[in-house]
Amino acid sequence: MSSDNTYDSASVMQWLLDTESLEDFLQSLADAALELTRTEGAGVTIERDHRPLTVASAGPPALKLDEKQYGQDDGPCLHSARIGEEVAVEDMLRETRWGDYPAYAAACGIRSSLSLPISARTHTTGALNLYAGPPHAFKDADLSALRSLAAQATGAIALAQRIADAQEFAEQMQTAMQSRGVIDQALGVVMGQRRCTADEAFGILRSASQHRNIKLRDLCTELITNLTGQPPTSPDLRPRP
Repeated sequence: MSSDNTYDSASVMQWLLDTESLEDFLQSLADAALELTRTEGAGVTIERDHRPLTVASAGPPALKLDEKQYGQDDGPCLHSARIGEEVAVEDMLRETRWGDYPAYAAACGIRSSLSLPISARTHTTGALNLYAGPPHAFKDADLSALRSLAAQATGAIALAQRIADAQEFAEQMQTAMQSRGVIDQALGVVMGQRRCTADEAFGILRSASQHRNIKLRDLCTELITNLTGQPPTSPDLRPRP
């Protein structure tokens, strides 16, 4: 098995620039791991909200061995992802952990495996998994390149999660601003009808919302629609050219 480190940080960064999605990037990492080790299979498992998924795989046995572990909710790749440590299986025929998974792996022609954690101790965890035919395939291997790939996967997932969180926050702010606009329009109507202050108008709307057991925004939308014959307009939050 070869472990020549031909994948430095510059080449990994180039993958990130060349790929169009996180899935494509992780597929490049799985392909690289398979080429580095000359093993039979490599895969990237991601687990979020206790739901594991193989997001990238290379080599025939990787996906079915991952799926076997998911089915029994236990196995070396899940163990590595959940505890944040490397998990090596020297020989599936001598392995006593994880129920009937070792026997299944051996029947698939896989006698040893190695799982390296990804995004350990975060709400999105995972593992880079290597599957080899012979026993003790990783015993004397230089694992520095594989650990580097796992680290790069961690960084890419963290970046993707930050982008997703930012988008979710922006969407929440958009909804909040739209709600605020509708409420402000309804406040203006009540102030004009009742000749009262903004605070008094808000108290009137809030009491009506509680009495009818509907959301304040929905009450205000109904008020504006009944008055004007059309739903209230929302503020345009996009930057103007």
